[in-house]
Amino acid sequence: MTAIMTASELLSELSGETPPTLLDVRYEMAGPPGRDLYEAGHLPGAVFVDLDAELAGRPGPAGRHPLPDPADFGAAMRRAGVRADHPVVVYDGGNGWGAARAWWLLRWAGHPDVRVLDGGFARWRGPVGTDGPRPEPGDFTPEPGGMRLLDAEGAAALARRGVLLDARTAERYRGETEPIDPVAGHIPGALSAPTGENVDDGGLLLPADELRARFKRLGAVPEAEVGVYCGSGVSAAHQVWALAVVGLNAALYVGSWSEWVADPARPVATGADPG
Repeated sequence: MTAIMTASELLSELSGETPPTLLDVRYEMAGPPGRDLYEAGHLPGAVFVDLDAELAGRPGPAGRHPLPDPADFGAAMRRAGVRADHPVVVYDGGNGWGAARAWWLLRWAGHPDVRVLDGGFARWRGPVGTDGPRPEPGDFTPEPGGMRLLDAEGAAALARRGVLLDARTAERYRGETEPIDPVAGHIPGALSAPTGENVDDGGLLLPADELRARFKRLGAVPEAEVGVYCGSGVSAAHQVWALAVVGLNAALYVGSWSEWVADPARPVATGADPG
């Protein structure tokens, strides 16, 4: 099952016999929820999903965006009209982070058919709605385990035996700046692999051959064990999605750096060297 969809493909499917359920997950790191943007214009029939409130649990020692309680997540998805036997397409404003977080959670929770709109709302050229749809409640019930998951101990071990990718900016990886979390640096042994380098200047995912070449340079190849983390498990979900698009199955450390540094006993590396 493919994990990506173009705007033209979605426009065609929306006029078909079984149009997908649409979820609008516009989100900006450290910004307000995207509901105002949604209400100003969204894909017809799309339901807004709040990443902070519905795609994550309460922030704390487990990170800024820990896993939501499966029951709460399932209730939110049913309110949005998600059905177990019906395809879902998720989109955001354009950078793909919020959409990829929704994609990953739905796949982790067992939904078999979820795709991300490549380029998000910024690439949409079809009709736009301003209504507040009230979808018929869905029937989706999470069955966690559909995607590989790492905790802090597992991430540390993977950095030693496999490939652990740090999806934050290179500056944050090196510890030169840390705008959000209290400690700068990276997990020892992790490799710098900024999520922003997976897309072109227009916000579209790079062609598959370019992505494969990039990941191969990082050691992320089919025979390797690969994991990804970021600041709080959002941009890292985008990296896991990009890896999935080219057929690579990576684990996500959901707690990510914000959980890692919550325990002062955990080691921290700085500089360009993995450490």
